[in-house]
Amino acid sequence: MSETVENVFGKVIGADPAPLGLAGFAFTTFLLSFINAGLIPSSGVSVVLPLAFAYGGLAQLVTGSWEMRRGNTFGFTAFTSYGSFWMFYALMVLFADLHVVSSLPSVAVGWALILWGIFTLYMWGGAMMASLTLNLTFLFLFLAFFTLGAGAIYSSVALTHAGGYFGILAALFAAYTSFAIVINSMKPGTIPVGPGLFRKN
Repeated sequence: MSETVENVFGKVIGADPAPLGLAGFAFTTFLLSFINAGLIPSSGVSVVLPLAFAYGGLAQLVTGSWEMRRGNTFGFTAFTSYGSFWMFYALMVLFADLHVVSSLPSVAVGWALILWGIFTLYMWGGAMMASLTLNLTFLFLFLAFFTLGAGAIYSSVALTHAGGYFGILAALFAAYTSFAIVINSMKPGTIPVGPGLFRKN
């Protein structure tokens, strides 16, 4: 079975916005996950913030609005939500830096991440039906949120590092899926994304 754009997010009407949203998610997630994994210094968060606003946040929100116009409920919900997550993250860190809030309680931050993990868990069900690469994106993102949340709650560097590596894997599969959709839009079936589960032939 050839892997085309239709195999990833459903019926195509005009240009497919999904690669933009996936790239915005992937490359913002890569950078923050490198920090969480301890691969680059925590001071790199100052670079994450503008990227989170412009690419992880704004680009995904725009993608979500386009997915809504295309009638894609999954794409609309996913891109709008994760675009909002990056806006939430950037504002949270910015408010703390500007002393708009007195502190960021680690337990509250941890539970916020776990709540995003719960959202990701049920969105994973939809991702399973889309493609294998999107399935793996949401699987590792779910693991990243829960592990990072636990790391924040228990002040565990090891869990935070593990969550960073899960985030890197989620970003890797998101970037691959973005790449595949772009290339397959020009020459269908060139880059495989793997079959989704429970899909009708």
